[in-house]
Amino acid sequence: MKDFQYQALPMRVAFGAGSLKTLADEVKELGLSRVLVLSTPFQEDLAKEVSDQLGDLSAGVHAEAEMHVPIESAHRAREVAKASGADGYVAVGGGSTTGLGKAIALEFGAPIIAVPTTYAGSEMTPIWGLTADGEKKTGRDPKVLPTSVIYDPELTLTLPVGMSVTSGFNAIAHAVEALYAPDGSPIISLMAEEGTRSLVNALPLIVKDPTATDARSEALYGAWLCGATLGATTMSLHHKLCHTLGGTFNLPHAETHTVVLPYALDYNAADAPEAVEALRRATGAENPAAYLRKLSLELGAPSSLRELGLTDGDVETVVEMATRNPYSNPRPVTAEGIRTLVAAALNGHDI
Repeated sequence: MKDFQYQALPMRVAFGAGSLKTLADEVKELGLSRVLVLSTPFQEDLAKEVSDQLGDLSAGVHAEAEMHVPIESAHRAREVAKASGADGYVAVGGGSTTGLGKAIALEFGAPIIAVPTTYAGSEMTPIWGLTADGEKKTGRDPKVLPTSVIYDPELTLTLPVGMSVTSGFNAIAHAVEALYAPDGSPIISLMAEEGTRSLVNALPLIVKDPTATDARSEALYGAWLCGATLGATTMSLHHKLCHTLGGTFNLPHAETHTVVLPYALDYNAADAPEAVEALRRATGAENPAAYLRKLSLELGAPSSLRELGLTDGDVETVVEMATRNPYSNPRPVTAEGIRTLVAAALNGHDI
């Protein structure tokens, strides 16, 4: 048993089918009187339904959340929030919407109520991210941690199957890196293993029947646990690579995580035996990296970074950015090692 520290993050979670109907009570419980509802353009109709449900508690809808939270998008949202007189925010959607809420809270410090409709997990973290000048920058600040999270599996029933798969693998990536994080703990490892187990069980069932409420509930439960591990530990090589690929090359977030995950895990596996053993228990596979790669392809996920838009000419930029600043990782991060990893992910090589 190694020495560790564990600090529970201060937030309230409501989980269950139909729990969205408790949103107005949650707003009042927090002492808020006028909340701005945030979403992407794609989910504007849902945001309007939520706003109508809130009635006089709503300060309106801002449906302009974008992937990777461009700084210009954050500035616009902050102006809208200030003009509306909102004293809090309801982020309805996935990581892009939660990220926009965090960008506003970073400046104004008002509470966020997150209502996830994907498995991204960012609703469980005090981590913010903004993209400016072609680079995604991240940081931690307790004031961006959502105060309340409402997990309603019914809201994920319309999440397209392909997006469900990649969003689920995005969540698993949080758990994988938490298992070998330098600031991990036995509690976090339990969450990571259980979250991974829940998602690898649920995702094939969702592909088979997207309307299966039990499978949707299990996946959202797994995503909650994986998101909690992301919020409690330091992420390593996998997330560094994905932030570079997303912020600099604008590759789609969840799909990029899905493609990179098996290769990053394979890179670190020999130097993270305890993490690999936990993943063996969670997946039932001797080689978890190969298993995750095979499962993602069986479920219809993208097979390579090339498929997502990366080119051979981009590899050296990724290598340079991924090795620019030192960060914790089980295996030493070298230009040669990253070059091999990125080339394998670019071309979809077998593991």
